[in-house]
Amino acid sequence: MSQKAGRQSVLLDPSPYLTSAAAVVGPMEGKGPLGEDFDLVYPDLRIKEKSFEAAERKMLQEACLLALKKQDLRLGDIDYFLAGDLLNQITVSGYSAAALGIPFFGLYGACSTLTLALSWGAMLVAGGFAQKVLAATSSHNCSAERQYRYPTEYGFQRPRQAQWTVTGAAAAVIGAAGEGPRITAATIGKVVDMGEKDAYGLGAAMAPAAASTLIRHFEDLQRRPDYYDLIVTGDLGQIGAALLRKLLARSGYCLEDNYNDCGLMIYNPELQDVGAGGSGCACSGVVVLGHLYRRMKEGELKRILVVSTGALHSPTTLGQGESIPGVAHAVALEI
Repeated sequence: MSQKAGRQSVLLDPSPYLTSAAAVVGPMEGKGPLGEDFDLVYPDLRIKEKSFEAAERKMLQEACLLALKKQDLRLGDIDYFLAGDLLNQITVSGYSAAALGIPFFGLYGACSTLTLALSWGAMLVAGGFAQKVLAATSSHNCSAERQYRYPTEYGFQRPRQAQWTVTGAAAAVIGAAGEGPRITAATIGKVVDMGEKDAYGLGAAMAPAAASTLIRHFEDLQRRPDYYDLIVTGDLGQIGAALLRKLLARSGYCLEDNYNDCGLMIYNPELQDVGAGGSGCACSGVVVLGHLYRRMKEGELKRILVVSTGALHSPTTLGQGESIPGVAHAVALEI
């Protein structure tokens, strides 16, 4: 029987299966080192749609349909659709839910949405409230830049600590039965605000939340970092990942070679001008449900811990001089 473990974690028994996954990306992501692990690489950012926002909706819907197709599932086979994105009122997910016609839980965790959706979906299935759940998320470089910073048409010069929002979408089917990695545990993070105000240096704003969730996960489940073949954070980038190592070391947890960050994995910094690395909901989404899902299915990885990270700010709060709170949620996948 599933149970609460410690203060913020849950052990899922029976553990739901991640029965299928799909990841679609934009052209820049397709040219990165993980390009061959994505189901679909779009040749341009507009994808023949009238706007970047419409293109993101198309990406999310196609990722969802691909995940269903891999299991020969129909839309009517899914009990709930759990999704979120970065745009105001999670409009990409809302419009996609209207097109798919599945009962919808709209989620907002900024770039932590992947593990928010996976943990919520797993608890629904393990608790007997659903047999099959579709969890998804998306982001688009141009739609996110237009909302949070400057439209790309302005040619604004980005500072070096800035990260590059990943263009892509990812979806997974969580089922009570099947094959594939199992979601065995989840740790729901607390919001942590250390007073950071740099909207470009989001890695530093999110790293304390990632540290808080990881420490709580280890303490709740009585595990050490070496329990996992790989611990991967969502999108801390170069600055945030280095800060996370320091914060965990202070609490006696050393991240060794089994740690990486999706924002550092998805691009080649020597060939692609992405600043401090990748970011966005799709950053952890496409890396985990594309690249890492394949490695687990092929037996290269047995246990991974995914800690997606999110910055819970808005253009309004930034304009008012407020700080940037962070949150992180962890999901353990084992096969």
